[in-house]
Amino acid sequence: MPGFKLRKKNNYKNATEFYGAYFVSRHEIAAMPEGPSLVILKEKISFLKGKKILAASGYADIDYSEIENKKITDIKIWGKHLFICLKDINIEIHLRLFGSYLINERKLKINSKLRLEFATDELNFYVTDVKLVPDLSVFDWQADVMSGEWNITNAKKKLKQIPETKICDALMDQKIFSGVGNIIKNELLWRAKLHPDKLIKDISALKLTALLKDAAVFSFEFLKYKKAGTLLKHCNAYQKKICSRCESEIVKEDTGKGKRGTYYCPKCQQ
Repeated sequence: MPGFKLRKKNNYKNATEFYGAYFVSRHEIAAMPEGPSLVILKEKISFLKGKKILAASGYADIDYSEIENKKITDIKIWGKHLFICLKDINIEIHLRLFGSYLINERKLKINSKLRLEFATDELNFYVTDVKLVPDLSVFDWQADVMSGEWNITNAKKKLKQIPETKICDALMDQKIFSGVGNIIKNELLWRAKLHPDKLIKDISALKLTALLKDAAVFSFEFLKYKKAGTLLKHCNAYQKKICSRCESEIVKEDTGKGKRGTYYCPKCQQ
């Protein structure tokens, strides 16, 4: 395959560069990607639309014959999911916690979960979930906070059905907030002055509406800062030690059912 390069397994400056959730390299998403990271991925591979997959391989448990010799008709995202759309079938890719991709490059010592080869280009995915799905209508596109179809009314209805759920868990529920990950969760709670353990039933309708609106607003701010490489600099809670609002010490605890690391201000977010 002409044009691609081999990349050494540990070709990173430091551990933060490889594992840092806020880092994006020229061709590769780092750990724990959230919705905005998938937007960047979609933009990076958009040039493949209209190109034919000449060969497909990897260790993903899929029928490669279903995707070979087919042209890419579209590329879509739903939250943390990427869809490479072909005629009659779609390749669904989820990067999970440590998934990554390379465009016109290969890692030397790691096998591709999925490799797509074109006439002059190549796309490799590593440590990802890969499925073939025939119908995308099964996904609730109104739940995607970065979609033009994001529906606050529907999200509010879903939240009312789980009144005993902690807000930190609700924000990570992809059926309600598709695309929201741990960083966005931390920042939304700080901005709304909500404690992560607060129950849905104890949050006022006004504050809940404001939170739902801000989910989309901050996700697009996240995208802008991530592209500029300044995301962490603009975070107010995530990985911070002092609250920029009241100068209290930021607390880090593993909260919710998933025990995800949550940064919050005990004074502002009582």
